[in-house]
Amino acid sequence: MNLSLNNKVLSEVLAPQEGTQLLLKKAVLVMAGIAFLAIAAKIKVPMFPVPMTMGTFAVLTMGAAYGERLGLVTILGYMLIGALGFDIFAGSSAENFGLTYMKGGTGGYLVGYVLAVIALGTLARAGWDRSALKMAGAMLLGNALIYVPGLIWLGMLYGWDKPILQWGLTPFLLGDVLKLAMAAIILPFAWKMVGRARD
Repeated sequence: MNLSLNNKVLSEVLAPQEGTQLLLKKAVLVMAGIAFLAIAAKIKVPMFPVPMTMGTFAVLTMGAAYGERLGLVTILGYMLIGALGFDIFAGSSAENFGLTYMKGGTGGYLVGYVLAVIALGTLARAGWDRSALKMAGAMLLGNALIYVPGLIWLGMLYGWDKPILQWGLTPFLLGDVLKLAMAAIILPFAWKMVGRARD
């Protein structure tokens, strides 16, 4: 796939564009992104067969809005804060947190978060976040990049004789379809709003 990576991502069209103010803007965006990820991870929407959490939606939309570089800094900052023991992951708690939580069943999915942010940021720089159809495709790829290491880690951790797909994939597919549809609408709409603001 030959991608032309010449487009700005959403975070880059916001003023300021240079100097110390640009560095300050990036620092604010990183902090806001980490807060967004932490809050979204704790949101659970009732759904069959399992509640839908908004963590993956936040990861993928943040990656697209921030681009691959700022998105990577943000997701790594999120991981670092989680590793230090703060309760910011979807399933973490006062009894299960930090590196202990990260080495558990969720560990592979957290690795997938990093891969997905880089992929979504790269595809957004290629302009995929400006089209609902392409954004849906980017979300599909991002979800795959989260699930593959997640399922591999579950298999390594608990054994391949266990129902890995039933544990770590199939219960979440309906929620993922809904989150994909949301992102496919929200990101292109945000670009339309940016275009109108410039007119």
